[in-house]
Formats: sequence, C-alpha cells, structure tokens
Amino acid sequence: MIETVLQPIDPGPVVKIADLEIRPAELQAFVRGARVNFTVREFEVFYALAARCDRVVSRDELYAAVWSGEMARRDRSVDVFIRKVRRKLAAVSPDWTYIHTHFGIGYRLSPERAARRG
Repeated sequence: MIETVLQPIDPGPVVKIADLEIRPAELQAFVRGARVNFTVREFEVFYALAARCDRVVSRDELYAAVWSGEMARRDRSVDVFIRKVRRKLAAVSPDWTYIHTHFGIGYRLSPERAARRG
C-alpha cells in the first residue's frame, strides 16, 4: 500500500482587492459578498493572478505556480482556465472586468469597471 503525504497549503491571510475578497485557506473567493463557485484548479489560477495583482503574469509563470510540473505543458490549458475564471467572475459581477489579456505575454488581474458599449 502506498501512502500519499499531502503538503499543507500555506493559507495566507485573507486578500482584499477592490471588491474581491479571497480566502486562500478556504479556497473561496467573493465579489461584494457573493461567492464565486470556482473549482480547486480555477481557484488556484485565480489566486496565482491575485497574488501578483496589477502585474502581467506569463503563461509559463502560471504553469509553474499552478501545475508545478505535474502535467506536460499545453499551450491552451492556461487559456481555458482563464476563460472559465472570467465567466464565473462575470456571472457574479457583469459590470466589472477583472482579468486582462496582454497578447503574447500573459494575463493581469486588475479589477476595473467595464467600459459601456453601445
């Protein structure tokens, strides 16, 4: 029988960014008090960006922070998770943009009111 020893997650303090409240120890995020229902992996991607708030984070940095070499690098997997995280944030707060794309570089978490179209 092989026993797996899990490393404890460093819960860190509650993080507040604009209208976001992030509770790493609970793997939960809230927007103006409304819970965002992330999967564990989605939360990890979101938290990796939040921990580097207002800084562009490359796909390679996200792979290192979230997947830690446990899977082969696939160029689109980060993009897929970013898309899922964006959708879930938009469902809770449609008037705000949280994650910005920097084409050819990566992503940046920087909450701002979405521009009105029309």
